[in-house]
Amino acid sequence: MFKELYPEINEFNSFMLETNSNHSIYVEQTGNSSGIPILFLHGGPGSGCNENHRRYFNPEEYRIVLFDQRGCNRSISDRCENNNTTADILSDIEVIRKQLNINKWVLFGGSWGATLALLYAEHHPKHVSGIILRGTFLAREEDMSWFIEDGVNKIYPDYWQEFLSIFSTREKDSLLNSMHSHIFSDNREIQAKAARAWSLWTGRVVTHCLEGEYHLDDDEDEEKLINDVKIEIHYAKNKYFIIDNQIINNIKNISDVPIMIIHGENDITCLPESSRLLHKVLPDSKLFLVPNAGHLAGEPAITDALISATDKMITLINE
Repeated sequence: MFKELYPEINEFNSFMLETNSNHSIYVEQTGNSSGIPILFLHGGPGSGCNENHRRYFNPEEYRIVLFDQRGCNRSISDRCENNNTTADILSDIEVIRKQLNINKWVLFGGSWGATLALLYAEHHPKHVSGIILRGTFLAREEDMSWFIEDGVNKIYPDYWQEFLSIFSTREKDSLLNSMHSHIFSDNREIQAKAARAWSLWTGRVVTHCLEGEYHLDDDEDEEKLINDVKIEIHYAKNKYFIIDNQIINNIKNISDVPIMIIHGENDITCLPESSRLLHKVLPDSKLFLVPNAGHLAGEPAITDALISATDKMITLINE
């Protein structure tokens, strides 16, 4: 039997964090206000938090902090891509920590959230008591190349050709730049078409281990779809605002931090090779490769592994 999410829980505190730019950041806390602080870092870039994200943690043991990154979900901005870089998000995390008067916290992140967890920990190791990662994304050029140039497109050639159909022959020579031009076009129809094409392609890949074929509803919130894809492409085009292989190059900074790495063996969004590499350079970390599982935290076997990890982290922190 797989472990299931903890029961639904309401936040005991929420607020908008004002920044020195055009962004206001939504922050919430749930669980035990005197418990072990843990920060949930959502993926994307461009998605956001929801009520289920509170439920990977024992609410009697953890003080659970969640926030929507710049331009995402309940956070507010006039232009989602302005003043929106990896450094900005890392700065927001540190401001949140200080405002909540937290000395050390556990970081919990999947995919892009794992990227942020690793980068933040490398910058602020003294404020990190543990890290739990899922579907590690190291944000290297080869990782994005796999997804949009030469990799997963060979696994799903028909889906890939459907995505490519929105581009001219010339545009296909530089897909990421072309996607950026489309999603940031002044023409709403071009934006919407690009957002749906990208979301359908990525959704099909990410959900490949689930039953049934992924689809977008006709009544999908077009404004949100465009906004989310804008942020994702903004980061990808700018190589996630980090130096290639930056995480691995600075990994010694977190060699003493307890780290658990969870990765689905059948993940074709972020290849398990990334987590294997991370474990290799962090030999004291714990690597859990989950059989017959893909990328999503909501897959039963991945959920089970994540909850087992958060339960185990309580013991490690209290030792």
